[in-house]
Amino acid sequence: MTAMEQLPEPAPGPDPLPVGERENVQSIQNWRLERDADGIAWLTCDKANATTNTLSRAVLAEFVQILDRLDAEPPQGLVIRSGKVGGFIAGADVAEFDEIRDAAGVRAILERGFDTFDRLANVRYPTLALIRGYCLGGGLELALACRYRVVVDEPSTRLGLPEVMLGIVPGWGGVKRLPQFVGAPIALDLMLTGRTVDARRAKRIGLADECVPPRIMDNTARGVLLAKPAPRALPFPLSLTQARFARRHIAASARKRVAKRARREQYPAPYAIVDLWERFDGDPLAPPPGDSASTEALFATPTAANLIRVFHLQERLKSLGKETAANVARVHVVGAGTMGGDIAAWCALRGMTVSLQDQDAQRIAPALTRAAKLFAERLKDRRRVRDALDRLIPDVRGDGIAHADVIIEAIFENVDAKRALIKDVEARARPDAVLATNTSSIPLESIAGALRVPSRLIGLHFFNPVAKMMLVEVVAGHDSDPATVARGAAFVRAIDKLPLPVKSAPGFLVNRVLAPYLMTAMRCVDEAIAPEAIDEAAVAFGMPMGPIELADTVGLDICLAVGRMLEPGAQPPRALAAHVAANELGRKTGRGFYAWVNGRAQKQPATNVPPDLGRRLVDPLVAEAKSALAEGIVEDADLVDAGAIFGAGFAPFRGGPLHYAQSLEA
Repeated sequence: MTAMEQLPEPAPGPDPLPVGERENVQSIQNWRLERDADGIAWLTCDKANATTNTLSRAVLAEFVQILDRLDAEPPQGLVIRSGKVGGFIAGADVAEFDEIRDAAGVRAILERGFDTFDRLANVRYPTLALIRGYCLGGGLELALACRYRVVVDEPSTRLGLPEVMLGIVPGWGGVKRLPQFVGAPIALDLMLTGRTVDARRAKRIGLADECVPPRIMDNTARGVLLAKPAPRALPFPLSLTQARFARRHIAASARKRVAKRARREQYPAPYAIVDLWERFDGDPLAPPPGDSASTEALFATPTAANLIRVFHLQERLKSLGKETAANVARVHVVGAGTMGGDIAAWCALRGMTVSLQDQDAQRIAPALTRAAKLFAERLKDRRRVRDALDRLIPDVRGDGIAHADVIIEAIFENVDAKRALIKDVEARARPDAVLATNTSSIPLESIAGALRVPSRLIGLHFFNPVAKMMLVEVVAGHDSDPATVARGAAFVRAIDKLPLPVKSAPGFLVNRVLAPYLMTAMRCVDEAIAPEAIDEAAVAFGMPMGPIELADTVGLDICLAVGRMLEPGAQPPRALAAHVAANELGRKTGRGFYAWVNGRAQKQPATNVPPDLGRRLVDPLVAEAKSALAEGIVEDADLVDAGAIFGAGFAPFRGGPLHYAQSLEA
C-alpha cells in the first residue's frame, strides 16, 4: 500500500509506418493521425514538450477532436500507440490535481475522462491499443475502452491501475471494465495493491489479446483489426464473479485482505474501490458526493492530498538522476554479504554485468542463491533468469575491478577495513570509474583519506532489503567531485532506484532520523513493554512496519553501530546490546527481538498498548528531521520528507515528518 509505483526503463519507440497519409486535424499538438493503404488509422500519442505521455486536459480535448474526425470518416480500424520511447501512457496528469479546489473540480476531471473513454468504447469501427512500455492508470483505462489490446513482450511493458497509491480510485472506467476482462478477483487484487503485470501475464489473464515481440507488433495490430475477431469473453467460472450474488462474498473477502495491511481511517481508497465495484458496478459517476465510494469524498481527505504530495516527491527524486547520463555497463561489488550480494543481484536484474568479490567462493555462494530466487520471482521466465545469472559473476580475485564503470564497497562497518580496501581498489580501478562506499554511518572523509585522489569517493547507501527499498542516498563528502556525485545519482536511476543527494555526516539523513526512533523503541523494551505492543503502536500511527521488526530487518549489529556513531559514549539499549552479544542480529541470523521463520517475524498478538506510545516513538524522529534540515544535510524540507518516507518508512499518508509537524501546528 505504501510503496510508490516505479516506471520501467525506456523502451525503443514505434517504427514509422511504411505507408501512410498524415491527416491534418486543426490545432492538434499532442497526437499524430495517419491512415495506411488498408484504411487503418494509426493514432500516435506524443505529448508536446514532455518525455512521458500523460492525459492532461489538453491531450484529452484533442483526442475528442480526433474522434469527431474519425466519426465523420470512419476508418477500417484504429490503432492507438505511443510516440514516446518511454512507454504507452503513464496516466492522468497528476499536476492538474493540484488545481482542484472543490467537489465540482473533481467531478469535472471524472466526467472528462470517463465520458471520453465511454465514447471510444462505443465507436462503430474496431479499436486496438498497441502497448509497449508502461501503461498505467488512465493509460490502461484508455486501452480497456478499446476492443483489442496487443502488448509487446519486453521487460519494460507493465500494465496496471495504481491510483490507490494516490489515495483515489480509477475514475475513468477501470473499476468497471477491468473485471470484465480478467474477472473480479484478479481485477480487485491489481487495483487494491497498485501492482502491475508484465506483457506475458497480461495475455495469460486475458488483459491482452496478443503478446508479441517488437518486430511484428505493427503487423499484428494491423492483422487483428483486419480479421476483426470476436472480443474475448470471460471463461464461464470467472464470468460468475460478475454476478450480483457473488459480489457480496468477493467484496467481503477483499475488504478482509485490505484490512491486514491498511486501516480504513488512514487509507480509505482501497475500501472505496471495493464499494464502487460492489454497489455501483464500477461507475465512478454514480456515488453521491458524500458516499464513501465517491471520488469527491476521497479527494477531500488529507490522505489523498498527502499521497499526491508523496507522488510529487518521488518524481522529484527521479529527476535528480536525469541530468547526467549513467553510461554504466559493468559494476563491481566488494563484499558478498546480505547487503553487497543483494546490491549485485539487483544491478544484474537491471541488465548490468556485475562481478561480485569476497574472500572465497563459499562466501559468495549464498548471494548467488538469493539472486537466483530474486530473478525467478521478478522475471518469471527461465531464459531471462538464466541471462541474469550469467550477468552475475563470482570474482574472488577482484579481476572485475579493472573493467568496472562503478565499484561499490559493501563490507562490514569498520573504518580501518574500508580504508584499506578502498585504497587497494583505487590502485586497480580505471581512472574514470566511480568509487563508492555503501557505509551506513561512517563519514566519507574518514574513508576517502586513504585515497590518492580523495575526490573520487562518493557514498551509495542502499537500504535493506535492497529489492524492496527504492531509496539510495548519494553521499557527497567534503572533497567529493560534484561530477562524480552526479554520475552516482544517474547510476541509481539507471538501476531503477530513487537517488537522494545528502551531505556526509554521521548517519547521513535516513539513519540519522531513524536511529532515535529505533533507540526509543528498544528502550521501551528495556522498560518491559512487549515488542509486539511497540510495533502495534507504530503501525497504528501509520508506519508500514513497527520499529522492532524494522530493527530486526535492518540488522541489530548495524543498529548498534549507527547508535554508537550518532551518540558517542551513550549507553545502548540493554536488550539491543544483549542480542548483538549473543549474535542474534535479527532476520539475517534467524533471531533477534523476534524469531524469524521463512523471512517472517514470529509475533504474538499485541496487548496492553499504551495510548500515547505512537507519539512517543515518532516525536524523536520528527525532532531529528528538523535538526538535519537546519544543518543542511539535504537541500530542503521536501527532500527531508522524501528521505524519511522512502528510506525510513515514515507514514506516507501523513506526507513526511516535517509536513506532519506543520499539520500539528496549523
